Amino acid sequence: MSAPVIPGRQVEQARSRQPTRRNVELALLVLVWLVGSLALLLVSMGAADEVVPETWTVIGITGALLLGIHLAVRWLAPYADPLMLPTAAALNLLGIAMIARLDIAEALRAAANDTDAPGSDALDQALWLAVGAIAAALVLLVVRDHRALRRYTYIWGLTGVVLLLLPMVPGLGVTINGANLWIQVGPFTFQPAELAKVVLTIFFASYLVQTREQLALVRHKVLGLGVPRGRDLGPILVVWAVAMLTMAAQTDLGTAVMIFGLFVGMLYVATGRRSWIVLGVLLMVVGGLLAYTLFSHVQVRVKVWLDPFAYANDEGYQIVQSLYGFAFGGVMGAGWGRGYPQLVPFAENDFIFSAIGEELGLVGAFAVVVLFAILIQRALRTAQASRDAFGALLVTGYAIILGLQVFVVFGGVTKLIPHTGLTTPFMSAGGSSLLANWIILALLLRVSDHVRRPDPVIVRPDDATTEVVGRP
Repeated sequence: MSAPVIPGRQVEQARSRQPTRRNVELALLVLVWLVGSLALLLVSMGAADEVVPETWTVIGITGALLLGIHLAVRWLAPYADPLMLPTAAALNLLGIAMIARLDIAEALRAAANDTDAPGSDALDQALWLAVGAIAAALVLLVVRDHRALRRYTYIWGLTGVVLLLLPMVPGLGVTINGANLWIQVGPFTFQPAELAKVVLTIFFASYLVQTREQLALVRHKVLGLGVPRGRDLGPILVVWAVAMLTMAAQTDLGTAVMIFGLFVGMLYVATGRRSWIVLGVLLMVVGGLLAYTLFSHVQVRVKVWLDPFAYANDEGYQIVQSLYGFAFGGVMGAGWGRGYPQLVPFAENDFIFSAIGEELGLVGAFAVVVLFAILIQRALRTAQASRDAFGALLVTGYAIILGLQVFVVFGGVTKLIPHTGLTTPFMSAGGSSLLANWIILALLLRVSDHVRRPDPVIVRPDDATTEVVGRP
């Protein structure tokens, strides 16, 4: 549908007044970099009483990368949401600062034991940030219109399943910390499930756009809830079975929860039927009971969750130290470099929120929660404003991933729910997760650029007027 025809000069003036908000993004990125650099310096001075050499390297790398990805967004997605990139960058730099703090603790421990100092995980994380930022720029360069992704619906689905199955390939998959989630190629290890959540979201969004009318049909009602037709139960049962098999083969409760929760959430958004939520919860309960009955590692997670202090010297040591860390941090925290987050095993991975809570206190932990809330809210706002159903579902899916992952991680770290082993998006150490989250961010920016971009105009040479034409 087109708008009234108006003189071309007025349209050009109107378009020139359409703000891209890129300068706002740049100002926020500069602020984020300054705060992140200050955090790195405080960490170094607080824990080591000097500025360790890697600190300046990390500060320089992160500054150059933030400027580079900003220029890429300014060129490739000029109308994208101005808050998404700075928010993700803030989380990323806070994570690097905490990883640097844990690096110093490991170096001091090695010096006390007269052993070789380990490598710098903070520097590795900064290099993975470079990989993620480059990947995000490439996604923006290649995917000029997110709607083109719909052409390959079942290819995305097959790719996602293959990525989930890769760790089970003999000679390729490796077991780390008791979970068979990784593949190893030469000296490099990678967690393909992180990329699987990216492509499976594209598959779910495309599939649900095609079939949502059939899935929304109601033939019978039970207790006031519409009961899906038998043939419509197939997709949700298949996804439930894949999640269960993944958990069984890879001893990974987190990935199973993520896949199933993502699909049920997107299914509800696509159809608006409460019965899918009820059915999803019932299947999750049944799956949880089966997992508890069949798998010993799930039984261990549940018993530690119910009474961690009874197992404080073995299976419950990690969660108990996490709770002690939160208690020691209190409201304002011990301060950068003044706590003992290194007492929590693998604090740089799935328990980095515990380290934040100890050194920055309740205020710092709440600030991290607010940053995630901003990122998720901006994604949902983009979905609400999207003019095409696929874009809305795609962005909603990524918002569900971020929200669900943050809830599961923070809930596990604080003993609200059993710990699942998922990592904190943008903050935890690990290249696989960081790469996948930067790709997700790029797709969010692409859809938001499409949503916020002003309508194209057509100039009529015969009468020198211009018509504003809405996008399809």
